[in-house]
Amino acid sequence: MADWVTRRVMQASEIPAFVDDVIRAGCDVCAVGHDKYVLGDFEEQEAAADKLHRLDEKYGDRGFLKLEIVAHLRSLGRYLDPDSAATHWTENRERP
Repeated sequence: MADWVTRRVMQASEIPAFVDDVIRAGCDVCAVGHDKYVLGDFEEQEAAADKLHRLDEKYGDRGFLKLEIVAHLRSLGRYLDPDSAATHWTENRERP
């Protein structure tokens, strides 16, 4: 008989806390376009691997929330559009 492990399912209401926790883990999470997001660059993810693993266990499956996570990141200004000249999401902010 196979051992079935029930994996926790993240709730949409947890998206802001998830994003905050990823940032606190040391990753520069941002949306890419309107349908993708990245936790950060490879080096950030590598350095935060243990923390990200714990966050994965804490929040569980979130794949079905991808578009909602992207929308939240975009609302924070944490996004890059593929056709933009910006090379980092901070370039989306208005300059004084």
